[in-house]
Amino acid sequence: MNIEEFNFELPEKLIAQTPLEKRDSSRLLVLDKKTGNIEHKHFTDIIDYLEEGDTLVLNDTKVIPARLTGIKEETNAVIEILMLKETKKDEWECLVKPAKRIHVGEHIKFSDRLKAKCIEEKEEGIRVFKLVYDGILLEILDELGEMPLPPYIHEKLKEKDRYQTVYAKNIGSAAAPTAGLHFTIDLLNKIKEKKVNIVYITLHVGLGTFRPVNVENIYEHKMHSEFYIMDKQTAHILNKTKENNKKIISVGTTSTRTLETIMNLYSTFKECSGWTDIFIYPGYEFKAIDNLITNFHLPKSTLVMLVSALAGRENIMKAYSEAIKKEYRFFSFGDAMFIK
Repeated sequence: MNIEEFNFELPEKLIAQTPLEKRDSSRLLVLDKKTGNIEHKHFTDIIDYLEEGDTLVLNDTKVIPARLTGIKEETNAVIEILMLKETKKDEWECLVKPAKRIHVGEHIKFSDRLKAKCIEEKEEGIRVFKLVYDGILLEILDELGEMPLPPYIHEKLKEKDRYQTVYAKNIGSAAAPTAGLHFTIDLLNKIKEKKVNIVYITLHVGLGTFRPVNVENIYEHKMHSEFYIMDKQTAHILNKTKENNKKIISVGTTSTRTLETIMNLYSTFKECSGWTDIFIYPGYEFKAIDNLITNFHLPKSTLVMLVSALAGRENIMKAYSEAIKKEYRFFSFGDAMFIK
């Protein structure tokens, strides 16, 4: 499979630079994966597609303000890092810009309270740092760090919380699970009133989700691993949903990848945690989810491949073409799609 099969032309004006004032006021393109039929709705209409006994799965990860700018102590060069994941206590894999300036043994100073020493060099601009700090790390990051908005967003975020879901709880992500940004507490309460189950899993979003594909043959693409957790109660409700022949609706590709990873490993849902580097592309047979709520994704990305695996590449390309024609807003702060 060639990467160009997942390419499309997107006018730059359709890349959403800021979130809408009301989270759930975004548009919703509904795609029937069996027929290819398309409907144009608003996000609040999602409730009409959920039935009593169905289960909605949300990723409750919380984004760290993990983009830091500092000075290389040896040369005074300005260095930017994006903290991706903690591999050991106070040892972090980070994406570095410019990476060629940082080598093992060199130091970056972010403030009097936070410094980092490079202890390992990896490929693709990644370095491992030992952090040295005075106080509580998350408080320091809250003070010094910026939200790690994707590079296609050029506007400053006025409120940090708008790059968090309203149910974000478990700290550890380098990016938001953006399909969940459309939900409000009020909408979630209405969904519960309809006797739809709402459960939470955690996948800390890292490089695996947003790294571009740089190979022509997609089978050669390597996913980076991301940490996930499923608790006992969530596993129980999901298994009951399956037993009752009701639908599992995944909110976002991160929730999808977690659910499919667990089902591939155990052929059931169970309390567990681990690392996943699952790469879902057309030909994949879904074992966990029935429907998907997602955003509109970047051309040639692993996320376009995942939705193409669920709905069919032709259906997705047709839906994206329709969304462009109707001027839907794309990417992280953009509109939503429901694949039913």
